[in-house]
Formats: sequence, C-alpha cells, structure tokens
Amino acid sequence: MNKFLRIAPAMLVLVALVVSLLPAGVTFANDTEFTFTANYRQDVPVQVDGSSSAEISTLDPALADDVVSINPIENLYLGLTDVDTITGGINAELATSWEVSEDGTVWTFNLRNDVMWVRYDPATGEAEALRPVVAGDFVYGIQRACDSRLGSYYGSIAATVVAGCDVAFFTPVEEMTDELAFGDTVGVSAPDDQTVVIELQFAAGYFFSMSSMWMLRPMYREGIEEYGDEFFTPGNIVTNGPFFLEENVRGVRRVFVRNNDLPADLYGGDGNIERIVTTVIEDAGTTFALYQDNQLDSSGVPPAERQQILADPEYADQVHAIYDNAVAYFSFAYDKPPFDNVHARRAFSAIIDREAFVQQIRQGLGVPMIHFTPPSMFGAPPINEVGIGFDPEYAAAELAEAGYPNCEGFPNIDMITQSGTGTWAEFWAAAAEQYLGCDPSLINVEQLEFSVYLTATSADTPTQDRANTWNALWGPDYQDANNWVGDVLSCHVENRQKRPCDEVDDLIDQAARESDPDARIELYAEIEEALFGAEGTFPIAPIYLRFGYTLYKPWYTGPFETDGSVGGIHYGAYTIDMAAKLAARG
Repeated sequence: MNKFLRIAPAMLVLVALVVSLLPAGVTFANDTEFTFTANYRQDVPVQVDGSSSAEISTLDPALADDVVSINPIENLYLGLTDVDTITGGINAELATSWEVSEDGTVWTFNLRNDVMWVRYDPATGEAEALRPVVAGDFVYGIQRACDSRLGSYYGSIAATVVAGCDVAFFTPVEEMTDELAFGDTVGVSAPDDQTVVIELQFAAGYFFSMSSMWMLRPMYREGIEEYGDEFFTPGNIVTNGPFFLEENVRGVRRVFVRNNDLPADLYGGDGNIERIVTTVIEDAGTTFALYQDNQLDSSGVPPAERQQILADPEYADQVHAIYDNAVAYFSFAYDKPPFDNVHARRAFSAIIDREAFVQQIRQGLGVPMIHFTPPSMFGAPPINEVGIGFDPEYAAAELAEAGYPNCEGFPNIDMITQSGTGTWAEFWAAAAEQYLGCDPSLINVEQLEFSVYLTATSADTPTQDRANTWNALWGPDYQDANNWVGDVLSCHVENRQKRPCDEVDDLIDQAARESDPDARIELYAEIEEALFGAEGTFPIAPIYLRFGYTLYKPWYTGPFETDGSVGGIHYGAYTIDMAAKLAARG
C-alpha cells in the first residue's frame, strides 16, 4: 500500500538538526530528492511518561477498591454512565437514555449497540473484536460483584442498594451456589440486548450518581470462565474501553495503548494520547530528577523544594494546585484491644492537633477535618462545625475512663502506614506522650507498599494478624454523604474497622432512604455528631482534607484540576505535544 510522505512537526525539528550538521556550502537543488532514516518516525505513538510508587492491586472492576486500580479500570471498561471530566456531573456512556419508575425503585437503561468486546495481543499489537457488548454483560457483571465468594468490598456497597444483592453478598460462602449468584436473586435483568433493568431495595436518591461506578460495569463472561484469575493479565483480558492493557510487570512498569476503533464520543475527551507508560519508582526524589531531565511528563513537588519551585518563574506554567476531596484519617480496629474500647478511640482522636499536623507533616497542604464528609459533597455539615477535634483534657479523661489513667498499663499497639507516611505515626506517638503520658515506643510502625497495605488492613485478615490502627485516605465515588458515612463506616458494608452495628446505623439507613433533601442534610449532621462528637463512637479519627501541588510539563495538557475528583481519571481527555516533548529531550 502506498502512503504519502508527510513530515510531522517533530520530524521538522529533526530535519533542522540534520541540516545544521551538514558541511558549510552544501546546498540542495530545487528538484533534489533525498531520504534519511530517523529514530523518530511518523508512526511513533503519542506517549505519556509517568511514574507511580504504588502497584495496581487488581484490574477486576468487581474487586477494585483503591484509586491506583480504579484509574486504569476507568479506561479499560465502559459503564452505563460516566463522570464528566470538568463538571463532575453524570453523562451518558454505554447507556444512551434511562427511565425510573414512579416509586423510584426500578431503573431502566437503554444501551447503544456499537461497542465491541476486544482482546488485544501485546505480542503483535493487534486487537481482535469478539462480539458486541450487550445488556446480559451488565447482568453478569453486577451479579458477579454481588457473589459472596468473590468477597468484593464494593459488592458490599452494591448490596446496600441493589435489590437481592444483599441476599447474595451475605450468603455464607460455603452455602453460595452458581444458581443463587447468577439466577434470579439479584435484581438486575436484560429484557433484550439493549435494555438493562436494575431494581433497588428503596428509592435511593443517590443511585443515579452511583451508576458510573466500576462494580456495576459489564464483564466478558466467556473470558472469565476460560481463564479464571488469569483473565486480567495482558493477552488474556477482554475489554470494551478506550485503552488496552499492553504490559503490567510488578516493580517495573505498566503500559496501556489506545483502542482506535472505539466510537469517538467514548474516549472521555478530545485528547490525543496513544500510549500510557507508568514506571514504578518508589523514591519521590528520583521521580522529580527524571522530570527535570524531561524523561517524565509529571511529578509531585518535593516538600524540601516546594517554596523554591513555587517562586521560580520557570515552573509557573507547570505547577497545578489539586484539590481532590480526599479525607485522610487514622482507622481503629474494633476486633482487638485497646481500641475495642470507645474511650480509648476517643482519647487517641482528641490528641491530634490537626492544624499542627497539616503544618508539620503536610507542610501546610491540607485543611484540618474533625468530621468525615468534606464540604463539596451533598449532605456534608459545615466544615469543622461538628466533632470534638483537638482536646487534650477530654482525651486524658477518656483514656482514664478506658482504664489507662496517665497511660498506665496501656499495651503496645501496631500501626500500619503506607510507604512514605511513617511520619504520621511519629506525630501521633509524640502527641500520646505529650498529652496522655504514653511512652512513644508503644506505637510500633510498619510501612508497607500500597497493594500489600490493602491486604494487611482488609477485614478478611485474621484478627491476630491485623494492626490496631492504620492511616488511610478516602476520596469520593459519587457526590453524596452516603458515600462517606454509609460506604466506609456503616456496619452493613465490609468496613475495615470491623465496626459492629449500633444506633448510628439506623440513622445512616434512614438518611439513605429519605426523599426530602433538607431532612437528609439534618440526618447527616446528626450522624457525624454521633460518630465524632463528645459522645461519638470514633471508628476513625479524621485528620485533613487533602490539597497538593503537581508538576506537568508545558507540552502535557488536560483537565488536571477536575478529572478524577470523583471516580477515575480519563486518559482520553489529555494531550501531548509530541514535537515539543522530543525537542525538549534534545
């Protein structure tokens, strides 16, 4: 096949460089034809070079419960709806339209018919279209998430709202059968290939905003049944989204390539990215050095150099301030002493000076939080108007009430932190010494790589192997207070604290079912007070609302400040000026 030769912008840079190296006096006649071979050709993909200190824990939409996994899943699998990259509103995706019954309990989604299941072969770079995505794939995907044998955290969240999902999810594993999982138990059905019907347990006003979530996405049943756990590996995985998985090597890198045959309106934006390469780099200093050398397109801002970078005109168009609605906290294990005692939990929450924590540990990057739901979510109380916060006298009295006056007899406690956050534990131990009289050596700290940390803090981990406390961060999946107090702290989900049910769960259920928005707001304020007020149960100790700076090269553009603030980011919304990038690399 013949092709017209067109010199791309980056090739023009190379032509200029070659000409500049020719001997003086050399000229070309107007009719001279010449060819040359270059390292950069027209068919070199537009590539983002990034880094991550964390490993992907899973690419299974039913099992993913962390942002490191959810971001790639967002680009591998399309769902019913999608979160807008700018506004955070809900857009159509595989569903073209939807209706809800008069009583609000039955949602009917009408699907498009032009999206295929595709298997990408990394060895050949070829993609094979297998068959269209149909309504039955949604039925299977949702049923699978509700299957108790899978043990999905977000399956427990679906079980709070989807009819019958609770029955399947809470059936003991030894009693679970394929008929129960994939029969008529779960309230999801496909009257035809282009219609998905989801029945709810009640008229959940927030369900539509949940419809973009990953555990409700379609799955390719034939592949899962053929490959089992090996389905989600390069060469085996079958996807329907804007990108394919090319490589995923733990400790090395992961690579995603663009699905060029997808309808143009399903990429999540008008970006030009063809290849995403993320190298695993644990050291932030190394990442920044590679960014300075133009080998990476983005980087965090090292704390020690932040003031210099913010004041440097060279970085003025590269620094982006990111407010991501994520709340950081310490989490308590209810299943072992001493934090099985509410007074101990209250004491260790009240010794945290959040203002000092933000300044000393976060170098000012954050907003102190004494309750859980951040102000941008529906139903959130006014920031820091509910909750006990920093109160050393209250803390000392509560620790005495727990049976440890002046910390006498307080046991050693184990704390798990994510890599690079050991200073959190040091701050907490110093506060325990200053305000409670505890020996700081009582807190034993273990820093773990992120995917290992997730396993170690799982509710499924045996009590004797679990830490007493750990640090954590929660960002929104949908913009409602239920996503915070309900999906993280309710006793009806697989909460990592192993928190048993009490009166606050009745309030959480009541708020979820309430149809009056004003009444819901009042209920959520009451819930936050019951959790974090003077008589609160304190399953966690909220600390701060995250804010930070990220560096992006001038040739890398997109909705950095807004995309992914709810759900995952969209690779298709970003653009690389490849000519400028290659020119900067020399």
